[in-house]
Amino acid sequence: MKVFINDDFLLTNKTAGKLYHKYAENKPVIDFHCHLSPAMIAEDQQFKNITEAWLMGDHYKWRAMRSNGINEKYCAGDATDLEKFMKWAETVPATIGNPLYHWAHLELARYFGINELLSPATALRIYEQSSALLRTPGCSIRSLLTKMNVEVICTTDDPVDDLRHHIQLKDKFKTLVLPTFRPDNLLKTEEPEKFIAYIKKLEHSCGLEIKSFETLCEAVDRRHAHFHDCGGRLSDHGLERFYFSQYTAHEVEKTFGKLLNGKLISEEENEKYRTAILTEICRMNHIRGWTQQFHVGAIRNNNKRMFLKMGPDTGWDSVGGTLDPAIMAKFLSSLDETDQLAKTILYNLNPADNAMMITMAGNFNDGTYPSKVSYGAAWWFLDQRYGMEKHIRDLASFGLLSRFPGMVTDSRSFLSYPRHEYFRRILCNFLGEEVEKGMIPDDEELLQPLIEGVCWKNAREYLNPGGK
Repeated sequence: MKVFINDDFLLTNKTAGKLYHKYAENKPVIDFHCHLSPAMIAEDQQFKNITEAWLMGDHYKWRAMRSNGINEKYCAGDATDLEKFMKWAETVPATIGNPLYHWAHLELARYFGINELLSPATALRIYEQSSALLRTPGCSIRSLLTKMNVEVICTTDDPVDDLRHHIQLKDKFKTLVLPTFRPDNLLKTEEPEKFIAYIKKLEHSCGLEIKSFETLCEAVDRRHAHFHDCGGRLSDHGLERFYFSQYTAHEVEKTFGKLLNGKLISEEENEKYRTAILTEICRMNHIRGWTQQFHVGAIRNNNKRMFLKMGPDTGWDSVGGTLDPAIMAKFLSSLDETDQLAKTILYNLNPADNAMMITMAGNFNDGTYPSKVSYGAAWWFLDQRYGMEKHIRDLASFGLLSRFPGMVTDSRSFLSYPRHEYFRRILCNFLGEEVEKGMIPDDEELLQPLIEGVCWKNAREYLNPGGK
């Protein structure tokens, strides 16, 4: 049987193969949005086995296993590592058509040189071979990142994080590991007790008593400055939707006072408070020359029973409905009107919003920078073959594919970097097909900068990782 992950995997024509192998295959990786642990990188941990490296915290795999009828004991439960791996191997054949099938075999091939198909019949042999390699002296997290030619990693960090691991890593590791400012907890006002507890953490982190919205903004700015000093040049916002409502300083101060006193606030008050705090953070991003990312459209923690049992990010989230473009436009326009709109990347989770998001980005490109407001990568449930193909076609049709900042892993797994290869192959296959149809000139001088830009160079130039 032909090896599944072969040189021409996903490349369905000769032009695609030529473009991928010449211009995309060996480019470095800039992963400007992920959920990797900076502590694990700083400590250069070594995994004991493939389960620890591959299944721990990976809610993509857990969701598939649950859908395959696997008991929670073998997902995030207390089964042994070998038992969990065997149940994952039992699930893999059922994932045909799902990106997990491609990802799993790409990862086995690239990290471990294993080209067998994972199934119950091969599971024990693959477990033992891959785990033995992971236990080899020197096969640590940093060596895995180096093996995948990862140039930059931007982690996702709360404003209260002290960033000591990023500081520890500075000038100590070839891969640049930078923090990303993720202030979502400042918008979680539904449970006043938890909100107050978070404000206390923020006070402790910046040494400032927070007794008003004004001092809240001062505290957030201190943390923002700390991230900047540690090389951070990105903020990220995971929102169900955009928020916008006209507000006055008095209204927001009154609302924040209620929150500090443990009171519930109305929907109108919440809309104004969220608009105000997001606006202030976006202004900080502009002042310091950062890029801001908005991941919008996920409906999170839908299974209340399991959320209360297991917490967030354990596999109970889904694609939301289509977004309100008018609200998004008003929020972005309010920043643009005062010339305080920073470089911005927009990500949607519902594919029905592709055209709207791409054209929305175009509304705020004023010629000051290529794709000042940019369309982000196919994200989460969309980072599969058909989602990426639609993403590429839509971006090429409604915007400028050549200015796309590129792929991100959005992953908690240190074995996820072949996803960049997956995207690059899909990109080159799209271009190759169009060339062979006569829709794009067969001109490598034209296509080389596009491919190299989308795979690597655009992100480096757009994000200026670790720059001044």
